[in-house]
Amino acid sequence: MGSWGFLGLGAHFEGRLGWLIVLPLIAALSLWAWTAMFRRYRAVGDTPTSQVASAAQGYVELCGRALHQPEAKTLAPLSGRECCWYQYRRERRGAKKKWQVEEEGESAAVFRLRDATGACVVDPSDAEVVTNRKQVWTEGDRRFTEWWIADGDPLYVLGEFRTLSALRDAVDRKNDIGAVLAEWKRDRPQLLQRFDLDRDGEISFKEWALARAEAKRQVERAHAQLAETPPLDALGSPRDGRLYLLSNIDPRGLARRFALWAWAHLGAFFAALGVFLYVLL
Repeated sequence: MGSWGFLGLGAHFEGRLGWLIVLPLIAALSLWAWTAMFRRYRAVGDTPTSQVASAAQGYVELCGRALHQPEAKTLAPLSGRECCWYQYRRERRGAKKKWQVEEEGESAAVFRLRDATGACVVDPSDAEVVTNRKQVWTEGDRRFTEWWIADGDPLYVLGEFRTLSALRDAVDRKNDIGAVLAEWKRDRPQLLQRFDLDRDGEISFKEWALARAEAKRQVERAHAQLAETPPLDALGSPRDGRLYLLSNIDPRGLARRFALWAWAHLGAFFAALGVFLYVLL
């Protein structure tokens, strides 16, 4: 429930006691919202902009253009428009002419950010998305709302940059060899057929060494193929819980928006606190 909901609750209660309960709740909610918006403002303003080709591993700010994946285009479910990301809400007019949510959701398909130096994959899962593209329309007693980031839009991302490589290290190689051998053990008849050279129904130490050597050769062939796969640069949700933000608004405009929201919530905090003291005294 937002501040307006608490104001309505305060008006519902008659007398001084209701306001003495509701006004502190409004003040606390406004203070929390101010803190959240101010932290976003500082994160956008204080994080230096990197480029894809030279971005360090970890928390970065990137600016470029949004591009859909060439092999799969994302279609918004309500309008059918092609886009890189969407969020939608379907509502029906219910009792007392209030809109009730029937269905809502957002896309999870990855897309790309391209700047002058290169491109990286963006995973929108768990991201906070701020977009200036929004459409609302009604059909009978239903209302439809859609937000989206279009292909070619400016794209700002604040998140964790990772270079994903298919190359496996020595620990992975050892584990993969163990996994291959464990799979062979589960099919004992096939294991005996392949490695029981003296046909005595048992795998001797020497025969098991041959099995390990064959498993090692299989894993090394697989790893050699993986090593030929080029690394993939990707942006995703920070593992340390920091803000993950996507927007088609430029950083300066985004910082101004967060600053305005912060000041508005701070004003609401002081207004609620002042009214509370007036009612109390």
